[in-house]
Amino acid sequence: MTAIPSVTIHRARRDDVGAIIGMLADDALGRARERIEDPLPPSYFQAFEAVERDPNIELVVAEDEKGAVVGCLQLCILPGLSSQGASRALIEDVRVASHCRGRGIGEQLVQWAVAEARGRGCKLVELLTHQTRVDAQRFYKRLGFAPSHVGMTLRF
Repeated sequence: MTAIPSVTIHRARRDDVGAIIGMLADDALGRARERIEDPLPPSYFQAFEAVERDPNIELVVAEDEKGAVVGCLQLCILPGLSSQGASRALIEDVRVASHCRGRGIGEQLVQWAVAEARGRGCKLVELLTHQTRVDAQRFYKRLGFAPSHVGMTLRF
């Protein structure tokens, strides 16, 4: 494994949606949730536009030196009353292209999100990962995250 010294992290653009969906679908859980079609279903672009308009959500991509999208994550800033009115950050949909895993890209993305959350006054950062994603859990623990809550889901 060769370490990539750095990637460029920036807000996702509409042109990045296909690459993002490709990474979201690149495992058994994602394949069951996403629809990889050409062209992509309009719902993805509608969702992108809603995310882009929301000042409390940052959808970012990591690009390699050739400009290829090799990672992504979504950072949500959640204002709230608990913890004395503290805002919290929620990191979601962290993905790295399968051919680039193990090179430090995910770590750079998560470190970017933590720094962004701190800079926006958040008092804590949370993330969720599926219980079957044991490698992801090990990765987040290595970055300093600790198991704390039991997550529950109600799908429609």
